[in-house]
Amino acid sequence: MTPAPMQPQAAATTPAAKPADDALSPAAQREHQRILAAYGGVYNDPRLQVMIEQTVERLVAASEKPDLHYKVTMLNSQSINAFALPTGQLYVTRGLIALANDESELASVLAHEMGHVIAHHAEIREEQARNAELANRVVTDLISDPQAGALALAKSKLALASFSQSQELEADAIGVGIAARAGYDPYGAVRFLTSMEHNSDLKAQQSGPINPAAADFLSSHPATPQRITNALSNARQYRAPAADSPDDLAKAKATYLGDIDGIVFGEDPSEGFVRGRRFLHPKLGFTFTAPEGFTLDNTAQAVLGVKRGGAMALRLDVVRVPAEQTLAAYLTSGWIENIDPATVDDIVINGFPGATAAAKGDQWEFRLYAIRFGSDVYRFIFATKHRTPETDRIFRESIGTFRRMSLAEIEQAKPLHLMVVTVAPGDTVEKLASRMAVTDRAVERFRVLNGLGPADRLKPGSEVKIVVE
Repeated sequence: MTPAPMQPQAAATTPAAKPADDALSPAAQREHQRILAAYGGVYNDPRLQVMIEQTVERLVAASEKPDLHYKVTMLNSQSINAFALPTGQLYVTRGLIALANDESELASVLAHEMGHVIAHHAEIREEQARNAELANRVVTDLISDPQAGALALAKSKLALASFSQSQELEADAIGVGIAARAGYDPYGAVRFLTSMEHNSDLKAQQSGPINPAAADFLSSHPATPQRITNALSNARQYRAPAADSPDDLAKAKATYLGDIDGIVFGEDPSEGFVRGRRFLHPKLGFTFTAPEGFTLDNTAQAVLGVKRGGAMALRLDVVRVPAEQTLAAYLTSGWIENIDPATVDDIVINGFPGATAAAKGDQWEFRLYAIRFGSDVYRFIFATKHRTPETDRIFRESIGTFRRMSLAEIEQAKPLHLMVVTVAPGDTVEKLASRMAVTDRAVERFRVLNGLGPADRLKPGSEVKIVVE
């Protein structure tokens, strides 16, 4: 979450962030800046940048259109995502880079995105959208399922239109072919899609079926069993599964892990970060704790949360409110509809002036809070299916945790990062997972992070990733 005004400030949090290509058209440049704003700006790591650019060069040379030029940008986001613009701008998040376990896996993702560009999928999609609009078949209600109503509250990240399933499968096939001709293991796509599926399963276990978390690679590139099956079939056209020796695979993995050793994992503290139910923002100097059972997600525009099962949700963002305007007046100024005037009240939260009010929508009821902290105002929007004195108490207790961080807390706020370690004799998944600086499902997270199945064991002398402070 960035200081108000949120959108223009998002990219500015990375001082070295700059336009990826000065020759871009004004429209492409605007889209580039929107992407930076939505995904935390540029992630600067010269060693990783060189590795990825060399990977792209190999892929381009082996592609159907080696005359196309691509510019790759690493994004400072924990989300697992990659996408391409028709202009040849390639984007990959550090979260995706951290999940991959060798260069062939990363190459499969980059080649897939190049496949979309080569096949002109974006242009085809835009043409189809125009035709649908002319035929008056545009969907007008984006949230048709009442159970998904909380997502309307959490709609804050950049919405990248997804490709059709047939386009995804076509890009998969093109990508596997490019990677294989470039000398990469074509089964890297199978391994990475499998890791993505396991990661998706873990997220569902952690936060329940309704989660307003930022869209990741699976949202626009659904890693279904069908895609994994097709990727396996495509790979077999180029070589047998056991064509590479175990030693060659281990060497390729060790090289890649050496390149990503130390990469930031999870949120960047400069944008605030989540620790369990607690959100801390050292740069802005505040913290708060969500109600019991909530899972939090920090995006560039807002902190989003949902309770397991989807019965409650929350959003925290920051706005500028003139000093002469009271917060009670701000709550009733029209930025949200159906405020109950009888519920508007001035409050004080740990010494900071605030105001609260209730509102009611078609499917959800809301408890709103505005707190003035320095020159900014923080807006908390709590949503519940049915507002009761008990839900108001739960929300009030959460708001009561909003406070200024101490200097010691600010100094101790360091990002998590990946550390590559060598498996020693006697090491087990459980033993190494216990060293992870994660608070929930460490064993499952360790397996997902290292591409290990439920029954896979560790081999002494091999290298694995763990998350450390």
